[in-house]
Parts: sequence; C-alpha cells; structure tokens
Amino acid sequence: MAWAVMNWGLFKIIYRHTGEIGLDSGWHEHEFFIFLGTIWIINSLIQTLFMANAAEFSELIRTGNLDFALLKPIDTQFLISFPRINWSQLPNGILGAMLIAHSLSELMNEREIYFSIFSIPAFLFFIGCGAVVMYSVMICLASTSIWFGRNQNLYNFWFYITNFYRYPMEIYQRSGVGMALWGTFTFVVPILVVSNIPARILAQPLGTPWKSWEWGLAAYAIVGSIWSLMASRWVFKLALKSYRSASS
Repeated sequence: MAWAVMNWGLFKIIYRHTGEIGLDSGWHEHEFFIFLGTIWIINSLIQTLFMANAAEFSELIRTGNLDFALLKPIDTQFLISFPRINWSQLPNGILGAMLIAHSLSELMNEREIYFSIFSIPAFLFFIGCGAVVMYSVMICLASTSIWFGRNQNLYNFWFYITNFYRYPMEIYQRSGVGMALWGTFTFVVPILVVSNIPARILAQPLGTPWKSWEWGLAAYAIVGSIWSLMASRWVFKLALKSYRSASS
C-alpha cells in the first residue's frame, strides 16, 4: 500500500508540470488516475491469487514435491496456481477502486461522461481479461524454473515486463523504439491492452463515441486473453515434459 501511495504522489508531482501524458492522448490528470487505479486493481488480483503460488513453483521442483502434485487426480497447472490466497495484497485493489471512484467523480464535474448499463460490467469483464493475460505471463515465467532450476529472479522478470503496461499505450507511439515496444507488448505479449481497455471504458480520454481503433483494440483484448491462456498452457505442458522427478 505504501508503494501505491508513493506512486500516486509521483504522478501528482508530474501533473504539476504537464497537462497530459502523451501528446493529444487525452490522459489528463483525472483520466490518468482512473488508469492508475485500474493498474492497482489488476496488480492486486494477480498478487492476491497467483504471485506467491507461482514463486513457490520452483521450490516444489527443488524439493521434489512437484511429484506429489503430478500424481494427484487434478490438473497440475490448476493445482499449483491456486493452493493459497495472499489476502495481504487485497487492500491495494480496494485502494485502486477508491482512486477510480474519486477521480471519476472529479472528472464528471469537469466534463460529460457517457455511461450505460453495460459500462461497469464491461469494465469488470476487461479487468478479468487483463488478469488472464497477466496470469498467463506469470505461468510462462514460472515454467522456466523447470529448465533453469530454482528461479529466484521471477519477481525481477515480472517487474521488468509489467513495467511497460503501467502507462498509456500512446506514449510508445512517438519513436521507432517506442513503436517496437508498442507492437511487441500489444500483439505478441498483449500486456498493454490489460490496463488500457478497462481504463478507457471509464475515463474516455478521447471522448465518446469510441474511435474505430478503440473498438478493434477491445476486440483484440478478448482474443489476446484467450491466446495468452492457450500459450501459457502450451509452455507449461512443454516444461513438464522436461521435468525429471526426484525419484528418477
């Protein structure tokens, strides 16, 4: 929670010096804090449900306890993904929801925001899609423990990759390197759609109605979440084929 507060403070300072992040992107202060709150919610879900379990996977391999998981009459990936819940990370998600509610209230005092009966369900649905994408990335990273042994750098790799999805995608579309990052993290590892789509539903940085590319991006977020889950499943099964049990 302390990290979240410092993150909020940093962007408060940044918005003292600029009106928006990304030229003509529409991500002004209140819109961006809705985006930031969305990030906190997704991070909270991942850290509550999956992060500690994925980090524990390498320990199962080292101690040979993965053998017992493989023998149980339940899907192994499911078993290692949900053995326990880390409730201590949930307050960050609550803080994110509070930030969204406050920023949305401030934004509605500045300009008209269009909502329908589908807005909140759509926001929650795409939060779910984002969680699926980030879970898939985490499972792929955890699976490398089978090939490389005890992977103590999981948190480092996770930070390096997810650092890119903490900002609006428009900031990457201003240079060659930025476009390469945008393309990679939108279409290859679709983490940029994780936060951008649900945040756009509430913040509407470019107003309404949505542009055609925004609708296309929303459709791709659904496809990308399914593709990511399938890819993580393939990587996990491929890694298991290389596993040598403690008794062998």
